[in-house]
Amino acid sequence: MQLSFSATNLRDRDVLSKPDISTVSDFFSSVSYHISSMHMTLNTQFHNIDVKMLKLEELQFLGEASWYYLSLVSVGTGCNQANVGSLTLDLLFREDPTMSGNPRHCGQLIVHAEECISSKTTMEMVLRCSDLEHKDLFSKSDPFLLISKIVEENPLMIECFNFNGSGKHDLIGKVKKSLVELEKLHSNGEGENLFLPTTVGHNHQNKVLKSQLFVDKFSQSSQWTFLDYLAGGWELNFMVAVDFTASNGNPRLPDSLHYLDPSGRLNAYQRAIIEVGEVLKFYDSDNRFPAWGFGARPIDGPVSHCFNLNGSNNHCEVDGIQGIMTAYTSALHNVSLAGPTLFGPVISNAALIASQSPANGGKKYFVLLIITDGVVTDLQETKDAIVKASDLPLSILIVGVGGADFKEMEILDADKGERLESSSGRVASRDIVQFMPFRDVQSGEIAVVQALLAELPTQFLSYMRSRDDIQPNI
Repeated sequence: MQLSFSATNLRDRDVLSKPDISTVSDFFSSVSYHISSMHMTLNTQFHNIDVKMLKLEELQFLGEASWYYLSLVSVGTGCNQANVGSLTLDLLFREDPTMSGNPRHCGQLIVHAEECISSKTTMEMVLRCSDLEHKDLFSKSDPFLLISKIVEENPLMIECFNFNGSGKHDLIGKVKKSLVELEKLHSNGEGENLFLPTTVGHNHQNKVLKSQLFVDKFSQSSQWTFLDYLAGGWELNFMVAVDFTASNGNPRLPDSLHYLDPSGRLNAYQRAIIEVGEVLKFYDSDNRFPAWGFGARPIDGPVSHCFNLNGSNNHCEVDGIQGIMTAYTSALHNVSLAGPTLFGPVISNAALIASQSPANGGKKYFVLLIITDGVVTDLQETKDAIVKASDLPLSILIVGVGGADFKEMEILDADKGERLESSSGRVASRDIVQFMPFRDVQSGEIAVVQALLAELPTQFLSYMRSRDDIQPNI
């Protein structure tokens, strides 16, 4: 998504010149903009921006505006794309941000969005060469193909090399063809002769070889984007599970991770719920969220590794993010912290809910947030549950709070390319876990939303693309 900005009716803070605009953005959640009178420009793409470089304390603050990503997406009228458009937002200014009261209007910010993709058509080809010249004297040749294109309009250059361990690969021959010509070769079952560039005197010629290139398979399909599915009515349904094990400390004491500060300062659990939930709620039409606790002993009961946070025996949903916060506070007064730390039951419950959506034809993708202070005890059972859930419309976000060693948690996050394997030897069909230690946020290195939700669109699309029959229907 590429964003561009303009502003109107700004307060003039420059005496002898017009104000110059710069913006600061925090993408995926709400986006805030600081407009200054200093001559400064900033590329507002959401990645690779170091806000600290802007030296905001040296800028004159004119106002701010915020919105959510989904408000820029609407159902497309064309056959192949979601519409993304423009918003006009009021810029607001408070003399003292810590004080309540109505802010002053100080202009408008116009945001225009465009989806940065030129084509959603992908091609799949199977290429084969015959009668290649042998380049190795004492062993079989090791040919491979290199496909390249210098500029968008040019045809493909398909080069056949013989592999050499030294890295100096021998060119066997090449072919230059457009996609239309390659499709024709496939449909006619014909081959194309390779050629080698040669130089005779001052003349450059192509020597036609006996070797041929064949296209054994040629197919094309549409690669729909995250925006397409949102525009087609797909939702992200938020779920949360909170760790109530005794290692969190006595909630009545200030050093507890569950301590409820009378001043209103949020603990790490509350911050994670709000920062993630306040984003995902805009992708969920009914704003009813399943919420569980684990690792605690309800009043007059055994330790439970998956209990409804609202205290109900029949339903696990609460109304809105505030409903989660209220249920969390109530649970702290109604359960005894215990242990151990088990993820398996919570993930299995979330997977059960997620499994019902495809069966009922629903357009729902589920996002489970697990907040925990310790290393999971049932690591293999957790792996088994994740591998089983990898076939479902589900992603799992894990936030580790406190100072524990979370190395084992990182095993669950397959960012290094090694997918999880169950106790029966089954490998996860895709990566569905994202883990983040909360101390990285507290040190100011990264935002909760940025760290946890960065992979969510990719995980969402990996599920959709693993099922050819799921179309966005925009």
